[in-house]
Formats: sequence, C-alpha cells, structure tokens
Amino acid sequence: MRFFPVILALLAFAAAAGEPPLRPSARLLKAQPQNFLVDRCVIYHENGGGNGTSDTDYFVKGRVLDAALETRILSACPEVTGRGIDQYTRAEFNRLALAYPCLNGEPANLEAQLGVVRLRVESWETPHARRAANAGRLYRGMYIDQALKQGMEIALEADLLGHCEP
Repeated sequence: MRFFPVILALLAFAAAAGEPPLRPSARLLKAQPQNFLVDRCVIYHENGGGNGTSDTDYFVKGRVLDAALETRILSACPEVTGRGIDQYTRAEFNRLALAYPCLNGEPANLEAQLGVVRLRVESWETPHARRAANAGRLYRGMYIDQALKQGMEIALEADLLGHCEP
C-alpha cells in the first residue's frame, strides 16, 4: 500500500497527458513481448498459504494463448467494513480478487492500460490449509472461484507471471 500514492500520481499524470497510464504489466508486455509469445510456458506463483513461514510453493503453470494491452476503467475495490484482508472470508477475498486491479480508498473510475496474458492451464498445486483461504488466488484446487482443470483458460496481468521450462 505504500506505493499507492505513487501509482495515483502516475495515473493523474498520464490522464493529464490524454493517454491512459500504463500499469507495470503493460510496461512489461511492451518492453518484453518476446516473453509472452503464443505457446510459451508461463507460471503464476504464490507462496506458503498465508502465514509467511512456509517454504511451500503454490502455482498454476500453463501455455500462453495470447497477450495484449487492454484499456480498463479501474473501479473502487470492494471493502469489508471493520476488518483487514487477513480477516476476510474466502468469498470476501474472491470478490476483491475478481475486482483486481481496483483502487483502494481513492477516487474510482480511472482509466489504465494493462498487459493481459491468457493462458491454458497445464498443472497446478494449491494450498488446502484454512489459513490460506484469504492469502491468494489459489486455494483448494481453485483459481479464485473456478475449479482448476487441465486445458481451462485464465487471464493474468503479465507482471504476475514467470517463465518456466516445458
């Protein structure tokens, strides 16, 4: 959250220039398009299941179907009054994850460019411990609110993905 004022300043600067600002994912996709070519192996990682002490690595691995810049209107993040994200239920966390990227506590409905990568899922490992319910997009065989299945498609911002071996 400490970077949020910087992000807002960049959004305001780009909006004043008449162009939607580039999120980190869009900058990455523009700078390194070769890393997101069709059929390239990519991986989304999460660590440890929520308590910060685990060495376990949870992931979704797949193949790039396409990668593109998208302009979106960033809305306000859904909030649960009186509780921090570490106290959210899985349903509350999923609502936030589905709204992402969103703006927290700032004026909403700002336009921004994202670098979005669609991938076909090949394999995954997800946490099952209850403490992981509000720790990430991966939980008990699910990606946010969808059961993971081989061959399904998911979309993520480019800066959330790493590269992997086949």
